[in-house]
Amino acid sequence: MITKKDVEHVARLARLSLSEEDKTNLTDQLGKILGYIEKLSEPDTSKVQPTAHPFASKTVWREDKTFRWSPAEPLLDNAPEKEENFFKVNKVIDG
Repeated sequence: MITKKDVEHVARLARLSLSEEDKTNLTDQLGKILGYIEKLSEPDTSKVQPTAHPFASKTVWREDKTFRWSPAEPLLDNAPEKEENFFKVNKVIDG
């Protein structure tokens, strides 16, 4: 059970200034939160395998394949600026 004293202690640790109304509201809200957390521990989960994800998952990798665009011009036609066969962009790192 959360008490007003608990809320005042946490507020002091967090260096928060709370009004009496805030303290009353937070006491009620934190009590409800902790009550809900207690409900989560009620079901028997001893036979449930711990998992990081609820579904069986497998990482699917594809083989990297390189290929050349035979005509690069259609791609470069849409570029605002180009230089030879490259997109030309503003410099983003000085050095």
